[in-house]
Amino acid sequence: MDPQHAPSLTFADCRAGFWRMMPISSFVFIFGLALGLAARETGLAEPEIIVMSAVVFAGTAQFAALDLWGAQVPLVPLLATTLAINGRMLLMGATLYPWLRLLPPGRRYAAVVMLSDANWAMNLNDLQQGRNNLGILVGGGFALWTTWQAGTIVGLLLGAGIPEPATFGLDMVMGCFMLTMVLVGKRNLRRAVTWVAAGLTAYGAWRWLPPNTHVILGALAGGLVGALWLEHTPS
Repeated sequence: MDPQHAPSLTFADCRAGFWRMMPISSFVFIFGLALGLAARETGLAEPEIIVMSAVVFAGTAQFAALDLWGAQVPLVPLLATTLAINGRMLLMGATLYPWLRLLPPGRRYAAVVMLSDANWAMNLNDLQQGRNNLGILVGGGFALWTTWQAGTIVGLLLGAGIPEPATFGLDMVMGCFMLTMVLVGKRNLRRAVTWVAAGLTAYGAWRWLPPNTHVILGALAGGLVGALWLEHTPS
C-alpha cells in the first residue's frame, strides 16, 4: 500500500538513525583501513586518497577502481566496472520512491546523497513496517560515511600493519547484515521468489561472467520478478 503522508526527516530522526547505524559502521571502519592501505600501494598521494574516499563513498567501486589503477588508467573499463557495481543504486532508489515522492524535490534528493546498502536496507524495512521516517537513511548514511573516512585515514597512517579483513571473516559481515534485513522483512511467496531469482542470477554471473557483473545482474533479475509479479492491494 502506498504511503499517504510524507516521511518525517527531522534532526532528531537523523540523530537516532546515526547512533542506530553505529554498530554496523564499526565494520565499515575496518574496510576503510583496508582501502587506505590498498590505495597507498597504488602510488596515489594521501590527499588524493582522502578526497576520493570522501567524494565517491562507494567501497566496492573504489576497490575495483584501484585494481585498474596504474600509469595508464583504462578509462572505458573503469567506467563500465563502476557502472556495473553502482547500477544497483538505481533500483535501491526506486524502492524508496513511494515515500520519497511525497517530499519536496530538494529534500528528496538530499536524502539519498549518502545512500548505501546498509542504511537503505534498514530504512526500507522500517518504512514497510510503518515507521514513516528517513532518519536511518540520512543519519545512518552519515554514520557510515564518517567511519569510512576515519578508516581510510587510519589506514594511510598505519600502512602495512593492517591485516586483511577477510583473514578474520570480516568480509562476511555486510552480507550477513543484508540477509538479516531480508529475514525480518515482510515474507510471502512473491518476495521469496524474487530473492531466489536474484541470488541464483548473481551466483551464475559471479561464476561465469566478468568480475562485478553479478551485482547489477542479480539486482536486475530480482527487480524483473518484482515488476512482472505485481502485488494487488485492496482499493
